[in-house]
Amino acid sequence: MDEKSSLQKRPEGQPARPVAEADVRASDADRDRIAEILREALAEGRLDTEEHAERIDAVYRARTIGELAPLVRDLPAGRQEAPRPDPAPAPASPHLPHGTHGGQNLVAVFSGASRKGRWRVGARLNAFALFGGVEIDLTEALFDQRQVVVNATAIFGGIEIRVPENVTLRGSGTGIMGGYDVTSLESDDPEAPVIVVRGAAVFGGVEAKPRRGKRLRDLRGR
Repeated sequence: MDEKSSLQKRPEGQPARPVAEADVRASDADRDRIAEILREALAEGRLDTEEHAERIDAVYRARTIGELAPLVRDLPAGRQEAPRPDPAPAPASPHLPHGTHGGQNLVAVFSGASRKGRWRVGARLNAFALFGGVEIDLTEALFDQRQVVVNATAIFGGIEIRVPENVTLRGSGTGIMGGYDVTSLESDDPEAPVIVVRGAAVFGGVEAKPRRGKRLRDLRGR
């Protein structure tokens, strides 16, 4: 008997063993829910800045539900809302290039990180600055999807976001001994990209505003 035939095979017709919930792959929505619980805990004083930074970093590195759950298990909100797998996402639109649906991460720890020039933006950006700076310039970017969510967390650091003048810019967040400033902007074009910035600034700053003289051209043909 050769090596291949000696391997045990699942009997025909027998269903595959179910995957444990903790081993289910985490979605961007799962990570966002956990990050929001951590931001609230920071604002309430349940976590100090160092603990918050460590946990936020772990959130955006987590691959499974089981890796996310321990990050909020000792918090009241985390005990009420344990992360659960999201329903299967709808199939990606065929006209979008491969790889544009996942989140993109920009992390600066005692350093700097930037994204600018001509680049392709997905539906989600995660920016984290700890004793460092992150620069996100969307004025020449290519938008694959109409809405872009930017999760921005700055601790003893800064995050600067620049957008074209003719897009919609919205935001919500918390500044704790720091500045969190998003300049609201509503485009006259209903087809213009919508950029939503949310997060927190602790002894640091998050700023998002349009750059004068920079406009996206041919919005309907982007």
